[in-house]
Amino acid sequence: MSAASYAESPAAVSTPALFGRVMALVALTVGFATLGVWLGRGLGGPGWFIAWLLSLGCLIGLNVANSRGHTRLALVLLFAFGLLIGGSVATTINYYSKTDPTAVRQAFGATALFVAALGAGGYAVRRDLSFLYRIAFVLLLALLGGGIVLIFVHIPAVYTAWSLAGLAIFGLYTVIDFNRLRRAGTQEAIPLAAGIFLDVLNIFLIFLRLFARSS
Repeated sequence: MSAASYAESPAAVSTPALFGRVMALVALTVGFATLGVWLGRGLGGPGWFIAWLLSLGCLIGLNVANSRGHTRLALVLLFAFGLLIGGSVATTINYYSKTDPTAVRQAFGATALFVAALGAGGYAVRRDLSFLYRIAFVLLLALLGGGIVLIFVHIPAVYTAWSLAGLAIFGLYTVIDFNRLRRAGTQEAIPLAAGIFLDVLNIFLIFLRLFARSS
């Protein structure tokens, strides 16, 4: 066995294991987020914003803890992040669950298919797509700016276009994050899980609003 082939074999063995670990962490984070949605069903006033700020702190904290090798702390912060972000969107999801449960089911199904297709595509691409992170971030900032404008401008067609742009941007993030799984080390599992969870959540919320508006 040559030195080159020996160096490549650990990555070939660890990649499927890493994929399984990251997907398990994503599923657990989704579970904590679902619990957060249930616990936050009566959250009113500025409560959602406080939960969002705390979740942001957990997201930053888990990245810092993970980079310093504090894996257990990073894992706790990941689950706390899921719980808090679930609480921050609880009002929105519970509202649609009561007023338009069909839209919730449609959004769930569409999100599963959308993420599965783009995730599989990103994972299948052998080329390193990490250079696209900068482009995706710039597009995300533009999307957020457009969202602020839409608070004051109520034009249904423009909102639909903005939502479709959001799907494209978070779809791009999904492709990049799953592509990153091909060459990531085990120490990156927790930050990757947090990133993929955010992709899934944002895609779900956009689909939810689109289906609710069309019904």
